[in-house]
Formats: sequence, C-alpha cells, structure tokens
Amino acid sequence: MQWIIFMLLLFISSVEMLTQNRWKKQASASLLENCTGCVLCSEDNGCITCHHRLFLLIWRDGIRQYGMCVHTCPPGYFGVRGLEVNRCTKCRSPSCESCFSRDFCMKCKDKFYLYKGQCFRQCPPGTAAQPGTRECQETCEPGPWSEWSACTHESRTCGCKWGVETRVREVPEAAREERTACPAVLETRRCRMKKHCPGGEHHAA
Repeated sequence: MQWIIFMLLLFISSVEMLTQNRWKKQASASLLENCTGCVLCSEDNGCITCHHRLFLLIWRDGIRQYGMCVHTCPPGYFGVRGLEVNRCTKCRSPSCESCFSRDFCMKCKDKFYLYKGQCFRQCPPGTAAQPGTRECQETCEPGPWSEWSACTHESRTCGCKWGVETRVREVPEAAREERTACPAVLETRRCRMKKHCPGGEHHAA
C-alpha cells in the first residue's frame, strides 16, 4: 500500500515539474518575443530601454505597466525623441487618433471633427463641418456691398450703348489668412452707357 502511495506521489510530482517546465518555456518564448528591439528587458515589465530609432511604448493595465519597442507609435500616441530614450506619449484627448503634441490633435476619431487642434462632436459656432476631411472650416461672412461702379466697356465710359458695372464686398482678414471659402464677393451686371465720347462719336454695340 505504501509503495502505491509512493508511486502516486512520484507521478504527481513529475507532472507538476513537466507543467512548470512547459510554462517556463512559454514564458521565456513570450518574453523574447516581447523584448524585440529592447536594450534592457524585464520579465515583469517588458522593455525598459530600446535600440536607437525605436520608441518605447508603455501599456498600462490597472496598476501594472508593460513596455515594448516599436518603430512607429500606435493611434492615440505621438513620438517624442529624447537624449536617452524615445517614448510614445498618449494624446490627452481620447477622441484624438493622431496628435502632434499632447494637447494638439491632427486627426480625430470617427464621429468627431477637427478644429484648431481639438476634436468636437459638433463644429463650433462660426464654422461648418467638412465631411470629406472631417474638419471644421470657418464660415466666411463678407462685409456689405459697395456702390455700383461706373458703367464701362473695355475700360471706357463712353462710345457704346451697353457696358458693365460691378460692385464688391470686403472679406474679413481672418478668412483671407485661413483661405476660407467665401460666398461671391464680386458681382457684375449689364448697364446702359449714357455718355457720348468727346466729339460726339457714338458706336452702337
């Protein structure tokens, strides 16, 4: 009876050793895979420092963090190059897909619109949504129309029955700087010329 118990204990011990060895091999393989590009790597925390040109990306899961070395930072992060280590830093806004700095977004996630480095579900007042680029573009509100100009034909104010007169309205300076698309700022219309040229010559148009 004692011999049978001894054999059972020996078998259980062997199984446990095999299981532990298998787990250690899997952990070592996983560690080597996750340590690609690392200069220093920890079994518990992954990459600590990366080779030159690579970025250190820190994933956080609750209170635990794990590092890995990447060529380019994933969406929601931007790369910051430093003297000792290059890091992937997370964009501050969760609605930002790609950012230039922590607080300046360059591309927003779906259902958001970009305006001056920020993401909005609806474009702010004074702007209009551009579905193609998913950006908010400032709307242009030109000033009042000027008076109609003198009636002219080929830069002359006489000599024909009919000519053209024009009027314009000013575009706000901010809209010019932003190259905002504006409504018509120039209008023309046909007009009847009332003056004869000096000498009394008058050509019918």
